[in-house]
Amino acid sequence: MIKVTVWNEFRHEHLNEKVKEIYPEGIHGCIAKALGTDDFIVKTATLDEPEHGLTEAVLDATEVLIWWGHIAHGEVTDEVVEKVYQKVLQGMGLVVLHSGHFSKIFKKLMGTGCDLKWREADDNERIWVVDPTHPIAEGLGEYIDIEHEEMYGEHFDIPTPDELVLVSWFKGGEVFRSGCTFKRGNGKIFYFRPGHETCPTYHHPQVQQVIKNAVKWAKPTRFAYPVYGNAKALEGNGVL
Repeated sequence: MIKVTVWNEFRHEHLNEKVKEIYPEGIHGCIAKALGTDDFIVKTATLDEPEHGLTEAVLDATEVLIWWGHIAHGEVTDEVVEKVYQKVLQGMGLVVLHSGHFSKIFKKLMGTGCDLKWREADDNERIWVVDPTHPIAEGLGEYIDIEHEEMYGEHFDIPTPDELVLVSWFKGGEVFRSGCTFKRGNGKIFYFRPGHETCPTYHHPQVQQVIKNAVKWAKPTRFAYPVYGNAKALEGNGVL
């Protein structure tokens, strides 16, 4: 059983009736429900809770953190970002969704601007599986079709991914690296592109499958965290 915390700003659901209609329990509630209980122990956290719901106790009990944010990236305190950052380095998995590409935590981990092209035009999106052997692609066909989505287009200002699992195509002609893996310290990170708040994307069975697969892939390994800093010699007195 993987311990998962689904984090969401939970702002659009209060401000936009369409979003509230699509996600009456919040985007976090929809994702948590999709994960179910067979393989996961799921909790949720939101921006306006104390410490954004990401207290030390919550993070200590989290093996994989799922992150959705959009209009309030700047309201996430640097102190919480630093806590999450350190947890990732120590082995906690992180799955960043859609506009979370501009979150403080993703930008800190990537070390780049993480900018891109975008267009709200109710495009259809076809997400191609370009690495069918990857665990995150398990149970998928050759592609995922999403009828209505926001467009993201290249260039996506991220470091070269360790692995590229998914690539999106939009009817406007754009393409986008939409399923990317990274490793930072002991932690594994997966960025997954779709999920605009006014589209019912997180109700899509194949999108849910990708998120489930990503959580399983990102769960911590059981290797000890490396010891850094000044070290005593292992052999003799350390003098040649």
